Amino acid sequence: MNNITGRVWKFEDNINTDLMYPQICYTLPENDKPFYAMHANRPEWARMVNKGDIIAAGKNFGTGSSRPAADNLKNLGIACVLAESINGLFMRNSVNSGLISLEVPGITGMADEGDTLRINFNGNYIENISNGKIVKFRPLPEFLMEIIDAGGIINILKNKGLLGEPL
Repeated sequence: MNNITGRVWKFEDNINTDLMYPQICYTLPENDKPFYAMHANRPEWARMVNKGDIIAAGKNFGTGSSRPAADNLKNLGIACVLAESINGLFMRNSVNSGLISLEVPGITGMADEGDTLRINFNGNYIENISNGKIVKFRPLPEFLMEIIDAGGIINILKNKGLLGEPL
């Protein structure tokens, strides 16, 4: 993966998985679930998201339970989550679902909602095309990027022939 360019949606600190994947999602058809992401704090947000958009958030993004919140964001079209800090459980679930999530100290100070960001994975930096600001990030380890590039852990297991036939 070389670059991602997308529009920013900005969120504050402590965005939990209940907001990304609310209780109602457990009873909805798969195609309807993404439209309830962040519904409690931004009711119309999910309907405004375009494929390739980017979340820029504060500290402790993804706090909470092991709900399939990363899947919901990915299925909505979010290309990448950038946050000051990310909850460890959400980070691993994000990798497993194939959604890139990066801890980027300083992201909330360099990007406003509606800005366009370019994430350069070769140079490990993010450029705000709207204002010219640049911030560096620590890349994910190669083995995690392999999972993301494959579209998630299930695809890795299928490609390696490690998933048997269902019982």
